[in-house]
Amino acid sequence: MSSSVVREVQFPKQPALQLIYDTAPIGLAYLSPDCRYLQINQRLTEICGISVEGHLGHTVRDCVPGLASAVEGIVRSIMETGDPVTGIEVYGQRPGYNDERCWITYWHPQRGPNGNIVGVNVAAEEITERKRSEREIRGARDAAEAALQRLKEAQDSLVEAEKLAALGRLVAGVAHEINSPVGTSLTVTSALERKTTKFAAEVARGGLKRSSLNEFVAVVQTASSHLADNLARAAELIEAFKQVAVDQGYLERRSFDPGELTRQVAASLQQELRRNGLALNVECQPDLVMNSYPGPFAQVVTNLIKNAMVHAFPHGRSGSINIEIRACGRDDIEIAVSDDGCGMSADLRRQAFNPFFTTRRSQGCIGLGLHIVHNIVVNRLGGRIKLESESVEGTRIRIIVPRIAPEPADPQRATRKRSAV
Repeated sequence: MSSSVVREVQFPKQPALQLIYDTAPIGLAYLSPDCRYLQINQRLTEICGISVEGHLGHTVRDCVPGLASAVEGIVRSIMETGDPVTGIEVYGQRPGYNDERCWITYWHPQRGPNGNIVGVNVAAEEITERKRSEREIRGARDAAEAALQRLKEAQDSLVEAEKLAALGRLVAGVAHEINSPVGTSLTVTSALERKTTKFAAEVARGGLKRSSLNEFVAVVQTASSHLADNLARAAELIEAFKQVAVDQGYLERRSFDPGELTRQVAASLQQELRRNGLALNVECQPDLVMNSYPGPFAQVVTNLIKNAMVHAFPHGRSGSINIEIRACGRDDIEIAVSDDGCGMSADLRRQAFNPFFTTRRSQGCIGLGLHIVHNIVVNRLGGRIKLESESVEGTRIRIIVPRIAPEPADPQRATRKRSAV
């Protein structure tokens, strides 16, 4: 049977249908069960560079040998199962071209009057440009992900560098603060040692006078007083440095009322507040309960009050400090400490939580109060902290902590990242 006869038998001439078939923007073909082309439109012939007449009656293996095995497998599957096969991507090269093309194909059985499969309809849409765009997008995505990974690595390096820099500042601050009382103690001890040696020699000669004894006693008393004061100062600094690390094992957790604990802290500071002409107001929502660490919590409140006393009201200025404690959702509690003092500039706000940053070093401040607060809130209580302040408008420190504190991190593990509200 000639190809023209086969075509005529399978596709009776219907001008409208033939026009649609021939002018469709996608490739269309009709294959016999043994994979011969019974119908094909001009669009699909562009795949192999053979005319419509060159396809009709010929097998797929004759026309597109590179795709024959795949096509025969699909047709065989449809003949056996009766199910269409859709979304199959086909790759190949057009004759005379070196570029690879891609088509997405759809295969549907053609059934005769008695329901048996008499052929397979094929539709092929070229998606070469789409696939090229997808590759370019994937390449751009991979490049972006690689750049992001490099950025994260650089960020991690910067974080580690900042940690080392902060450690360096901490060590320098410790050395600077401890050096003064310890150095003074060494000087006093050396002077006392020389005086003791001279006094012992005078006693050995047997010529000790009352005036010499009185002088020696006075020197010993003065030296002892200086040593006690400076060593007490050194002990106080060392204790403060221990708090900077928020030692994970020195306090126990329990249930407590944050409002009641805050009132206890406020009561212990009332005398000092009155002496400085300051009023302290505590407002707490009733029936709040925390399962957390009362010691660190009290330390936070104490440090915030003392920080306001020292820095917010300079030159004996009077004012007030307000503490508000209330529920923040179901799981958190908010503590807000505000004052109507002198406030902070933008530069001071940026550095407020840094270790050893203070504007009152000449008055004995070492700049650890707010740093200790930040450390306790984030690392011990598992919370967040935010400072809001403007010059001459006072300062407000807002802390949000969970009602149930997280378990302390394993000291052998990496420290958790700090965060702010």
